[in-house]
Amino acid sequence: MAEPTSNKAFPVSWDQFHRDARALAWRLAEKGPFEAIVCITRGGLVPAAIICRELGLRLIETVCVASYHDYKNQTELKVLKDVAPSIKAIGDGQGKGVLVVDDLTDTGKTARVVRGMLPNAHFATVYAKPAGVPTVDTFVTEVSQDTWIYFPWDMGLAYVEPIAKDHKG
Repeated sequence: MAEPTSNKAFPVSWDQFHRDARALAWRLAEKGPFEAIVCITRGGLVPAAIICRELGLRLIETVCVASYHDYKNQTELKVLKDVAPSIKAIGDGQGKGVLVVDDLTDTGKTARVVRGMLPNAHFATVYAKPAGVPTVDTFVTEVSQDTWIYFPWDMGLAYVEPIAKDHKG
């Protein structure tokens, strides 16, 4: 995972993420019907599970795209696992009737790679940054490009120093 380059933090709790993913499912219910869901791993796994439940989808696929980075800059993208031919064959053979889900579109690079595989699929993310917005069809919350989102699966409980350093508690 890349290190944040900004002090703008957007921590997301499990409760908030669940609510946001359900809000995305509400928006998607009007866009369907969908025959299958493709989640972009790994971030898309959690929202896909919630959306599958809410929309009654049982045909679930993954596409695995890895970005190699120096913890500051995303570089080359590599497809580790493509979408199964049976999923690509749904609808018009170009993704019509397929829902693609991820947690976040940041730069849009990953979404563009997957869109090349399923150009007519409906792309949805829970969160979006301005550079990634043009690559998705539906999202719930937009944050600034320099905001770092802390997802609940990346965090743990830890002691935090008081704001007032001389605080005698």
